[in-house]
Amino acid sequence: QVQLVESGGGLVQAGGSLRLSCVASGRTFSRFDMGWFRQAPGKERELVAAISSGGITSYADSVKGRFTISRDNAKNTVYLQMDSLKLGDTAVYYCAAKLLFGPYNYWGQGTQVTVSS
Repeated sequence: QVQLVESGGGLVQAGGSLRLSCVASGRTFSRFDMGWFRQAPGKERELVAAISSGGITSYADSVKGRFTISRDNAKNTVYLQMDSLKLGDTAVYYCAAKLLFGPYNYWGQGTQVTVSS
């Protein structure tokens, strides 16, 4: 069982930056692939960025070059650095975890990110 707790969301002006953090419980964090998802009102949840247990990263085209996902296994934490934020980045952001070849089946409660003009 893994419990995930996100933090770092808030209100920021377009062009600004935020860093989201997700702390995981348990001693097997390093085995999990981690992802950041987001869901805007009226839209489906989408995968924004992912990092494998081995540190391989991937990004949605909409955030490539602006967002950076990283992990610190010693702190059981995954981060999402968000730069050059746009109005369209406004959403609830969720941290999620999965094991290799499995679905994302562990989810945090979400943190709101609002980008204003």
